[in-house]
Amino acid sequence: MSSPLLSLEAVTVDFDGFKALNSLELSLEAGSLTAVIGPNGAGKSTMCDAVIGRVRPTVGQVLFRGEDISRLPEHAIVARGICRKFQTPGVLVGLSVFDNLAIASGDRRWWRAFGLKPDTETRAKVEETLALIGLQDRRDVLAGELSHGEKQWLEIGMVVATGCELLLLDEPTAGMGAAETRRTAEIIRSLVGVRTILVIDHDIDFVEQLGGHVVVMHQGAVFMEGTLAEVRSNQDVESIYLGRPRG
Repeated sequence: MSSPLLSLEAVTVDFDGFKALNSLELSLEAGSLTAVIGPNGAGKSTMCDAVIGRVRPTVGQVLFRGEDISRLPEHAIVARGICRKFQTPGVLVGLSVFDNLAIASGDRRWWRAFGLKPDTETRAKVEETLALIGLQDRRDVLAGELSHGEKQWLEIGMVVATGCELLLLDEPTAGMGAAETRRTAEIIRSLVGVRTILVIDHDIDFVEQLGGHVVVMHQGAVFMEGTLAEVRSNQDVESIYLGRPRG
């Protein structure tokens, strides 16, 4: 059996006596899709911070491809193939959809000289990403003019365009309606097997649409994990952590 792509081994993050993570154990297989749910304060965002290098484990280690990345700076972790999308879109509003994706793909020349055309490889990568996120017809629109849902899709596309192997998506459907949420689930599902994806979200309808492995966090640790059906059948999870799906 192959080793997990990512492993958190007994990771504790202690903020002056408050354990935001408490001996957290979690592993992700390459090409998998995992949704992490749980109440506010369960440690979901701190877990992502520990993976990406924004906080350091007090105890334990984070392994990526078998390497301990717990003490590496954030830029070094990103360079190894991990990228995070935050809840609020971080697109470059003054640039076009195409230019945002070109910069994310690594063509930094766009930032220094906007009149320079991208090379064939960059253009092909951008075209592929535009098709993935469904924004082919919006390629020349300034990112600041996109709808909220389109900005979320653009940022997902920017994360994909970096070529990273592990995507951390923090509430990618925040502020979306039902149709946009369904489209977001389709985009993420299309990446399964090609990328490894960790999604944090509170929308159980959305988690059901994703159809991946579900992890329930509570008090900085994994409370249980399994399919959504298995999670829903647990009375403690159903009554305390899931609540009602968004309408």
